[in-house]
Amino acid sequence: MNKIKSMLSVYFIAGSQDCRHLPGEPTENLLTILQRALEAGITCFQFREKGEQSLACDLQLKRRLALKCLQLCRQFQVPFIVNDDVELALSIQADGIHVGQKDTAVETILRNTRNKPIIGLSINTLAQALANKDRQDIDYFGVGPIFPTNSKADHSPLVGMNFIRQIRQLGIDKPCVAIGGIKEESAAILRRLGADGVAVISAISHSVNIANTVKTLAQK
Repeated sequence: MNKIKSMLSVYFIAGSQDCRHLPGEPTENLLTILQRALEAGITCFQFREKGEQSLACDLQLKRRLALKCLQLCRQFQVPFIVNDDVELALSIQADGIHVGQKDTAVETILRNTRNKPIIGLSINTLAQALANKDRQDIDYFGVGPIFPTNSKADHSPLVGMNFIRQIRQLGIDKPCVAIGGIKEESAAILRRLGADGVAVISAISHSVNIANTVKTLAQK
């Protein structure tokens, strides 16, 4: 459990669609941003190639990009997680898979794997947290969205920062990473409320100084 908690500290999520605000080729921009984030000390990367302007419909390009991201993460010994795409995750031997409440069932993932990957599950209600708190096959919860976010069009209702405290007050000790519209100034507060880490997209992908951003996100 401690290894998972450490992994969640500064958890970067991105795909090429999150790098289209920059000049140049979005896939190359993603690789550049990821390398800088790894150099700065992120503790986990989730490849999330999903939504408008993503490579979701071009499976070959998506796989090639995922492999390049995986290779970068391997160089820095940082876990590489794939968002929902079980087939992709297994074919490139990703370290883990993250799923939402409406995504691929955890049981389906386990049926298709020989060696259990790291599995993260998104939760948005206390009922979801309680229903899954004792499941040994789920390694961590992605809790949110904490704040409004533009990175996901169909996000669940906002839960707010105090939701983390409520989870802990129920005695749920499952590792938790807070997600959704998180900025640098919120990270330390969320940790004090009980989060083991923060997951961000635009805080890093739009940062003008990734090294400073990662350093601030890691502060307790």
